[in-house]
Amino acid sequence: MSTNDNPPEEPMGSELPPQDEPAKPAGPAATGGGAESDRAAQPAQPARAAQPAEPAPSGRRRLVESVWPPRVSRAQLIVALLLFVLGLGLAIQVRSNSDSSALRGARQEDLVRILDELDGRTKRLEDEKQRLEDQRKELESSSNQAEEARRQTVEKERQLGILAGTVAAQGPGITLKITDPKGQVQSDQLLDTLQELRAAGAEAIQVNGVRIVASSFFSDEGGGIGIDGKKITQPYEFKVIGKPQDLEPALNIPGGVVQTLEKEQATVAVTRSAKIVVDALRAAKQPDYARSSSS
Repeated sequence: MSTNDNPPEEPMGSELPPQDEPAKPAGPAATGGGAESDRAAQPAQPARAAQPAEPAPSGRRRLVESVWPPRVSRAQLIVALLLFVLGLGLAIQVRSNSDSSALRGARQEDLVRILDELDGRTKRLEDEKQRLEDQRKELESSSNQAEEARRQTVEKERQLGILAGTVAAQGPGITLKITDPKGQVQSDQLLDTLQELRAAGAEAIQVNGVRIVASSFFSDEGGGIGIDGKKITQPYEFKVIGKPQDLEPALNIPGGVVQTLEKEQATVAVTRSAKIVVDALRAAKQPDYARSSSS
């Protein structure tokens, strides 16, 4: 057996890797060949300077930007109008129900008081309406106002003339006749009779042809009685115009005129009549100092 002193030859075509290059790791990273392996192999780039980020808008700002400026369509306006009308109707209905419930819960005394107040208010309004209608009629008949004023003036003058005794008067009333055979009746008793008749509603009186007025007075005149300084003789006859149903009972009350005169042994006769004529007149006296305030 022979030995070969030369070293064995290296197979051709195979070269050893260079010693200065590190061997690439085996496994998926070596065989994958993707972008991720490339990026891992690249050296890290220096970090860029961070820029300040814009602050995020607040909730209030986003709300304001969403509602202003308003962007309202026609359909939205119609819907808003319908909602307003619906809300107004509901409010009125609720108020009506509240008023009705308040009345339903009221006491009977309160309801009666409310009803009385309504009745009183209605009556006042009706009276005011009638007054205004009367005024309207008077204004419409303005052509007759002068004639009506003249008629009222004449009527007022007649009434004042009756009271003053310057105008004759007639009407229902009574006749009072006092007979005093013993002469016991005094002037004050006749004055009491006059006052009683006036209190009973006498409107016109004359005694023995003398008209009785506001200034009349009775006096004792030498065995007789005088009225306003004029002597009269018995029987004393009172002609009185007024309501007979009031005049006669006023004279016949217990302790009244008739009983007082009868105690003096006088005879008293009271007669009702449907027509009493008082025709004794007084002359109209012109005042010396008094004047009408309208002149």
